[in-house]
Amino acid sequence: MGTTGYGAQADQLAAQYESVTFAEVHRETLHLLPSRPSDVLDVGAGSGRDAAALAALGHRVVAAEPTGELRRIGERLHAGSGVHWVDDALPALPRLGAAGRRFDVVLLTAVWMHLPPGERPAAMAALAGLLAPAGRLFLRLRHGPVPPGRRMYEAVAAEVLALGSAHGLHPLLHTERPDLHGRSDVRWSDLVLADAAPAGAARS
Repeated sequence: MGTTGYGAQADQLAAQYESVTFAEVHRETLHLLPSRPSDVLDVGAGSGRDAAALAALGHRVVAAEPTGELRRIGERLHAGSGVHWVDDALPALPRLGAAGRRFDVVLLTAVWMHLPPGERPAAMAALAGLLAPAGRLFLRLRHGPVPPGRRMYEAVAAEVLALGSAHGLHPLLHTERPDLHGRSDVRWSDLVLADAAPAGAARS
């Protein structure tokens, strides 16, 4: 995954992430989160803003963040939140995959655009494999120019939906919205994909 530039800018990025709330960022999709305590995975968790908010709602949350500087900031900022942090990254998420745990919710916020197109089929396979039966995959896609010192690739909602469909995931929601930080050249897509298997079924 293209995490170039994130370690050197970790403090600045964490401040940016924490300047808006989980509810503000995910307002379009909050109604699709489970109301009961559930197993949640936040992939590319950054400063831990979303992971900590989900833990505060009573969920059992694992935060996967490959950039050590951001992971340490998140552990410090949200100490005592109950979030379990792991060093793991797309496209394979090998540590999480090896653990054999499945999640009712998998969340990716501003992560997909870091994956080169050639890695995205494997990434979707890994994400689908981590979903529990009837689980839901939440993605927030960034559209806009690449900031200096970063590595990003075009993220198209139709591509995500097609890759998800190949793994039995069907769309529940697709919305578009402007940038919360006021950047006129940046916009966002919110996608929620659901596993078609009934809850409690064995997932292949």
